[in-house]
Amino acid sequence: MGRIAEVAGAGLGGLAVATALARRGWQVRVHERASELRMFGAGIWLWENGLRSLRRIGAEEQAVCNAKQIREWAVVDQSGADLFRRAFTDEDTMVLPVRADLYQALIDAATAAGVTIVPGSPVASAEPDGILFLADGTRLTADLVVAADGAHSRIRESLLLTDRISYLREGYIRLLVPRLPGDEEAVITEAWHGSRRFLYCPSSDEQHYLAFSCLVDDRRGRAVPVDRDTWKETFPMFAGMIDRIGGDGRWDRGMTVTCRSWSDGRVVLVGDAAHAMAPNLAQGANMTFTNAVSLAAAVTDAQDVPAALRRWEDRERGLTDHVQRWSHGYGWVVSRWPENLTGARTRFLQFATGLPWVDRQLNLAARHVPAGSRS
Repeated sequence: MGRIAEVAGAGLGGLAVATALARRGWQVRVHERASELRMFGAGIWLWENGLRSLRRIGAEEQAVCNAKQIREWAVVDQSGADLFRRAFTDEDTMVLPVRADLYQALIDAATAAGVTIVPGSPVASAEPDGILFLADGTRLTADLVVAADGAHSRIRESLLLTDRISYLREGYIRLLVPRLPGDEEAVITEAWHGSRRFLYCPSSDEQHYLAFSCLVDDRRGRAVPVDRDTWKETFPMFAGMIDRIGGDGRWDRGMTVTCRSWSDGRVVLVGDAAHAMAPNLAQGANMTFTNAVSLAAAVTDAQDVPAALRRWEDRERGLTDHVQRWSHGYGWVVSRWPENLTGARTRFLQFATGLPWVDRQLNLAARHVPAGSRS
């Protein structure tokens, strides 16, 4: 019998790390607090690093089979002037599936790898020697306990691994709208007007992913159902798209999580439990997948699991911290620019994003080859 891993959380990160471990011979069980497996959210950006990781765990093909391959990401100001453009190629890919399709692909990959998924099994805490406690008092012993239980992780808190939780000044509404003939199908458009942002993402032959971002004190901007009139006034060029919005959607305030350490003994944090980040560079899930496959490679065959976890964090955390900082910084710079100086913002971003050094920092994760993704 292979070594045993108990995973808390059947979200994207929990299923990815469970599958990566199972494909390397581990006996893996995933505990999900909800009574059924459901995915909230709209679309999701899959950068090249995320696609490499999904390929390693056998989930890529199904995840992207209905998705649009993106040719370009265009960031514009309220007048339509370019702030930034980022092109994609067949070797440097961006694919944008509906989030539910990605989730089902991960469920199917986990099942095919032999992972046991237990819905209605909330966790309570963990101990460093590889003990997971369920909410009903059940005590489970494992060679590895993985906390993939989100930004408000119970396991992280039980081990006092949190360094800082920061709520951002902005939040987001994300939803899907029907696709109509003639819609742009290969270019993401991110439009800024003051501190408001509208994001249009082609996702499939049936739906597009839209996102609205504004500061927390923008009451009309954060209203759910979406206040279509106020957003059409801000972004008249997208009025037809905004009119397709139904009554769904959810306001989520942005937040970041940093930890003293990603592990304690045989317990390790992954995904938002370890590094929740602002979604401005859309790398949160991709970094989770990257770290999931490298984690499985690091602990498999390791004689000393706690030491292997420390080495894994030493190797991977620098890039993750970098992405977290740059994602937060991008949103901070653009959204907090004074309203009467938007012309200066346009000129500044045009200059800054044209610098090779800035391009390298923004794309460091996307161009990263995850450890374990080729083995």
